[in-house]
Amino acid sequence: MRIEIVDDYQAVNRAAASHIAAVVAAKPTASIVLATGSSPMGTYQDLVARHERNAFDATRLRVFQLDAYLGLGREDRRSLYRWLAESFLTPLGVPDDHVVALPGDTTDPDAVCLAFDAAVREAGGFDLSVLGLGPNGHLGFNEPPAAPDSPTRVVDLSEESIISNARYWGGLDQVPRRALTAGLASLLAARETLLLVSGAHKHGILRRTVEEAPSPDVPASYLQVAANVTVIADRAAWDGDGAHLGSRSGDR
Repeated sequence: MRIEIVDDYQAVNRAAASHIAAVVAAKPTASIVLATGSSPMGTYQDLVARHERNAFDATRLRVFQLDAYLGLGREDRRSLYRWLAESFLTPLGVPDDHVVALPGDTTDPDAVCLAFDAAVREAGGFDLSVLGLGPNGHLGFNEPPAAPDSPTRVVDLSEESIISNARYWGGLDQVPRRALTAGLASLLAARETLLLVSGAHKHGILRRTVEEAPSPDVPASYLQVAANVTVIADRAAWDGDGAHLGSRSGDR
């Protein structure tokens, strides 16, 4: 696990966008799984700006949706697919048939999850996963406790996740209580992983993620034993109070 500490959220975005651009330049047909939430949004904006300068081409990528609220169709304002489409897929011109979705409005969620994992296997696994760090250490919606071999599945959202997501949709009552999530088994097997972390409120869970022994109680801690993981965090997330202790980059 490589940890890069940068000055602020904007620096996280630049570093992450450069990393993603390098992966795509090396393999334009890469299979990638992408988080929504606030953490990667600036990174996607940076990639869109590069695309507009003809410096980034995502049109040959195969993009996998990380998670979805159960019971919501694509056009629902809370749909995580819609969020992904508006921030990444549409502005970067990713063709619809290059996207593997997790349809939240399915009538057979178990079949959808099995089909998703089959598509991951058919693609040869993820070349890159771009993840945020949940307030309780979840990756996607792999809520604790979560085993490292967990498949794509239906999950009950934790109180922490419901509270965290309420700010996006206008209140606790607007957040669905169940979700579909890509499993830890496929996420941890990615050939490369970027974990993006910003803000002092993530300090405690970031330190638990990188310093405590891997445990189902902090699903993200299993990234310590995954291959080729880069954590890009701003100083506020690393120090907890935003204190400037100097840039740091190194392996853990």
